[in-house]
Amino acid sequence: MPTKSAKAGQIIEASDPKGPGKGRMGGIVLARHGEPALSRKVRLSSREYRDWWALYEAGGILKGQSPPSHLMQAAARAGVIFTSTRLRAKETAQALAEGRDFTHEEVFIEAPLPPPACPDFIRLSPKTWGVISRLSWWLGGHRGEETRQQAQKRAAQAARRLDEVARDGEDVLVVAHGFFNTMIGMELKKLGWRLVKGRGWKYWSTRYYER
Repeated sequence: MPTKSAKAGQIIEASDPKGPGKGRMGGIVLARHGEPALSRKVRLSSREYRDWWALYEAGGILKGQSPPSHLMQAAARAGVIFTSTRLRAKETAQALAEGRDFTHEEVFIEAPLPPPACPDFIRLSPKTWGVISRLSWWLGGHRGEETRQQAQKRAAQAARRLDEVARDGEDVLVVAHGFFNTMIGMELKKLGWRLVKGRGWKYWSTRYYER
């Protein structure tokens, strides 16, 4: 599958990133996207939440947000910026990259979040459904979507990709998704990386890894 790069709103073919300093090990920053535009101020049934999540996956971020300074600094230092193919991640990367190239790859998309089947009279907030759905998925309730085991293999693939780029001496920034970033972080630790700084779990949050 070809890798694509976005610059100034355009999609172009991207070459494999090569770092300038072969003797230096770069760092890796995993960042969560900005706040999505889709409102969470609703109460939904299980079936409605499934539709809501599909809209969330397709949507962008809320207008008027300003990236935190520490994340802008991480983007400025990064020799390579990766993002998932989801619009909310790409719009976040555009705000950070300030016209620079960034590469979006499907390997970084969020792990699926299928809700368990429940009676329609059970109506919960998207946040609550998210917790229930994540637990159900982790325990095997994938409902025909990517399984936990498949997502773990994908996270390992993503971690190896980042490890290769950082070994070429590039600082790497990944703009992706909260839970899948956690899964990538687990795989990075298996490769010898260590978490040196974490800035929470909310939108725009970051986790810094060194080796």
